[in-house]
Amino acid sequence: MSQPVKVAFLGLGVMGGPMAGHLAKAGHQVTVYNRTRSKAVQWQSEHKGLHVAVAETPAAAAQQADIIFSCVGNDQDLRDITTGSNGAFHAMAKGSLFVDHTTASAEVARELGAQALSMGIGFLDAPVSGGQAGAINGALTVMVGGTQNDFDRVKPVAMAYSRAFTRVGDHGSGQLAKMVNQICVAGLLQGLSEGIAFGQKAGLDMKLVLDIISKGAAQSWQMENRGQTMVDDRFDFGFAVDWMRKDLGLCLQEAKKNGAVLPATALIDQFYGDIQRMGGQRWDTSSLIKRLR
Repeated sequence: MSQPVKVAFLGLGVMGGPMAGHLAKAGHQVTVYNRTRSKAVQWQSEHKGLHVAVAETPAAAAQQADIIFSCVGNDQDLRDITTGSNGAFHAMAKGSLFVDHTTASAEVARELGAQALSMGIGFLDAPVSGGQAGAINGALTVMVGGTQNDFDRVKPVAMAYSRAFTRVGDHGSGQLAKMVNQICVAGLLQGLSEGIAFGQKAGLDMKLVLDIISKGAAQSWQMENRGQTMVDDRFDFGFAVDWMRKDLGLCLQEAKKNGAVLPATALIDQFYGDIQRMGGQRWDTSSLIKRLR
């Protein structure tokens, strides 16, 4: 366990709330900010007896912190809490460090990394994988872009909510690695959806079939954790279709810049659009199978 430090956490959604909680339970002094203040107050009440506080703005949260963590919705949200009128960057002390867990563009990560450097502060782009369950269980996989020194400094603290915390390169690399993750997840879910739908049309007991094939070459995290619930038509597991569409949009935008060819990803993105039109904006990403039924 790392030595206690003063930290801030900006954004207490389904991911950020549990992550901030793990930091508090690890003994760190945690000041939180959330755009909807009532959620921050509720979080504070759930962590009575720990060193926690609520701030009115990102800047106020960051003022006394050595490390500021964030997990918000998109590029604009991230700019608002960092360089906006009440953004954290304006209040951070020289030598302090900002660690962003938002799934955002590599472009904004590079932009904020350069701005932080010019201000004498650190910045890491550190998107996560593992979903709501991973956040709650403190078992997230984190892909980090930034300097080695900043990475080494934050890793002992971030292990409070991480199973793996790995540097993959300079600013923007964490976001690019997360794009690889989402491309792979989307492909796995579409293949799993087609397999289950095919088996059901063929009259197979798909729970039995999934149990069999999960012990062979078709095995994946998605099959192990979502296959049975897909058979049961249950799609309430946290990571929503709306967010996956946002993430795949980032992948497709980046592919236009670097020349990568993503035909399956582009098609699956359209399939998720079909799910949205069916009213499934907040369904779990495994709901791809709904359009095949």
